[in-house]
Amino acid sequence: MQTPVNRFKAAIAADQPQIGLWLGLADAYSAEICAGAGFDWLLIDGEHSPNDTRTLLAQLQAIAAYPDSHAIARVPMGHGEVGEMLIKQYLDIGVQTLLVPMVDTAEQAARIVRAARYPQADGQGGIRGMGGARASAWGRRANYAHEANAQVCVLVQVETRQALAHLDAIAATEGVDGVFIGPADLSASMGHIGNPGHPEVQEAIADAIARIRRAGKAPGILTPNEALARKYLELGCTFTAVGLDTSVLVQATSALAARFKQAAAPAPKSQTY
Repeated sequence: MQTPVNRFKAAIAADQPQIGLWLGLADAYSAEICAGAGFDWLLIDGEHSPNDTRTLLAQLQAIAAYPDSHAIARVPMGHGEVGEMLIKQYLDIGVQTLLVPMVDTAEQAARIVRAARYPQADGQGGIRGMGGARASAWGRRANYAHEANAQVCVLVQVETRQALAHLDAIAATEGVDGVFIGPADLSASMGHIGNPGHPEVQEAIADAIARIRRAGKAPGILTPNEALARKYLELGCTFTAVGLDTSVLVQATSALAARFKQAAAPAPKSQTY
């Protein structure tokens, strides 16, 4: 058996825009529905959603039936953490692309890359443990240990003033394939809590996208606002999430109830991370 090629990694390296959806429902049934919608990638959120490795695995299995949608998983980590154990577990159950939140320095980014890579014969590479488990098809992918590093895609998330100050070095880190801008936490860090659309935040986002591209890496972002999503694509975002499954459900159910019940509460605004 051959090690699967990471088509998402190849696409962003070729600067081909990839449109995604955030999955926060922590459920394989709903993940399968979203996988059939036609998105290029689906983000299974382990940071702000009630996912563990078993619910993550079930969603990976559901999405795998739809090869045109690539599963990405966000690791539950915070400032200064690297989470070598969780990164290893995520990769071992078959995640090929990781999104790691709250990355503030190049040193942290480099440690994340090392955690996602197997050691190499020349002493280089990383520190990932050698038990490939499901990712290696339990040993049936005979060359997995030699091929996995090339197929693992590492995306790091910048979402603070500190991260923006170190953005050039973070983006230049070898092994980092893309840099995701987190609008909600960035706006909070900049003193505009709950207002990622503030002009100062939007200026910082536009500047960050340009800096990431200058480093030769893929910029990414999430926004349920269609106008903003199109703006970010025009600015050069390579992987853009244009909605969240939770928000889609909230908006649709609220609108449906409102059409039949005059007293129904108006639908809340869509969230972003």
